[in-house]
Amino acid sequence: MTVLTTDHPAWAETGSGRRARAARTASGLWVLSWDRDGLHMRCVEGTEDAKPTSVTTNPECLPSSVPGGLRSGLDHLGISQRLANPWLWDAITTAILRQVVRAGQARKLYRQWCKAYGTQVDSPFGDLATAPTAEQVLGLADERFDEIGAKFHRSVLRAAAEHYVLHAADWTGLKAPELAAALTTVPRIGPWTAAAAATDFTGDFSVYPHDDLAVRTWAAQIAPHYPWPDKKDKAFGPLWTGWAGPDRTALHTLTLSTLTWGSHAP
Repeated sequence: MTVLTTDHPAWAETGSGRRARAARTASGLWVLSWDRDGLHMRCVEGTEDAKPTSVTTNPECLPSSVPGGLRSGLDHLGISQRLANPWLWDAITTAILRQVVRAGQARKLYRQWCKAYGTQVDSPFGDLATAPTAEQVLGLADERFDEIGAKFHRSVLRAAAEHYVLHAADWTGLKAPELAAALTTVPRIGPWTAAAAATDFTGDFSVYPHDDLAVRTWAAQIAPHYPWPDKKDKAFGPLWTGWAGPDRTALHTLTLSTLTWGSHAP
């Protein structure tokens, strides 16, 4: 049985194990839902020329040197499926709103941001929303950021919006490593935020910030008896990437499977 990766804050629970979200592609607005029969997609505005795509991850592609406890937990998870964010601007926005705040607060902030200033979408699963466009962000007054708790993120969102308007056409054609490097040219977007955004958009988790707290936390819960480095120890990243070596598919599988496990952890 395939499980859905729900790391993106747009996924909302709608009851009976069903999830739903709205998403924007280059050609239209979509409502996506997930149930026991898999992923369903419906274009509700615009055209279907550009469809959302998903990435399937199989634990058979895990690095051979992964510790037994970690491998066992990820094997038990099974095959997972993740929607590659079809809108680069949303991926950038999501990564920015994760800066400084905890994961739960970032999810809440993202949803407030979309509800307050984004596009509202009526669906059979309730009211959904997408993020405001870069142009809309540039038109927001200071107090609009402050009202929903995004005062800290105001300057970086504006800087990102300005750069996106200028460079989106070039950025969307880049592969994950090159995209992450390009995004660091935006003021206050560092390597972590850039890598998170590039990963979300491309679906390539081989460039994810592998020493991220979420990766560390879930790995330790999956394999509690493994001697993981201390949280302040910088050895975690090299340890994690070293298991995969030059095999980017193995690194992608290891990282995304761990994050998926965390999405489904009690």
